[in-house]
Amino acid sequence: MKLARLSRSLLRTATVVAFALTATACATNQADSGATDAAYRVNDPLEIPNRFVFAANEAADILVIRPAAEVYVGVVPDPVRDVISNFIDNLMSPLYIANNLLQGNVEGASNATGRFLTNTILGVGGLADVATEAGIPRAPEDFGQTLAVWGVGDGPYLVLPLLGPSNLRDTAGYAVDTVGDPFRIWAYGTDHKDVYLVRGMVGAVDRRSQILREVDDLRRNSVDFYATVRSLYQQQRRAEISNNKAPATPEFPDFTDAPKP
Repeated sequence: MKLARLSRSLLRTATVVAFALTATACATNQADSGATDAAYRVNDPLEIPNRFVFAANEAADILVIRPAAEVYVGVVPDPVRDVISNFIDNLMSPLYIANNLLQGNVEGASNATGRFLTNTILGVGGLADVATEAGIPRAPEDFGQTLAVWGVGDGPYLVLPLLGPSNLRDTAGYAVDTVGDPFRIWAYGTDHKDVYLVRGMVGAVDRRSQILREVDDLRRNSVDFYATVRSLYQQQRRAEISNNKAPATPEFPDFTDAPKP
């Protein structure tokens, strides 16, 4: 159980950092300064315990997942890693469809359904991302986003043990997505819990492997890595909730924050 939670934590961290790198191209001291200013606008009344948990999660990444990701890159060829990423993402598609429907986003649900059917049928069970080549973009949706669409506020910022950056609303959303994950339901209902665990761990290592150097650069160039991740998480969630239709930096001078499976 702890390994499953660890895998989800590091997968979330990898996702946030990937978002940060996409948004900023690379971290700079100037960007970090903006991140520090933005941090004061974040609702973080539990900053002291949050920092403690953040440090523990960082240790888990540095000591366990990063080395595993390096081995993964060195041993598994690029085409095989692409297949693994495609397959894991396809398994998450039913959740994307359900959350789009709960948000009343018919177009998004249609898009997610089209991707799922295209990749499942033409992509040999999701091993190939035929949908993207056909012009159907990937657009993950989770229940935290659904709650936001329903008008639920963020709540206080939280760093969860082995689960990483979150807030009260997204923590509740994560719990609902976990319980409602069709793959998890199948795995537990057919006594294949080990398969569910493997999916989470492989997904975490795969995502981490895609940003090895970038995460190192972000850590090295951040004056306060905790504040950087905290702010990036807020920016990431706002962009996801608005389906990336909001300005890149609506209230912050920069990007700061690190799920899912």
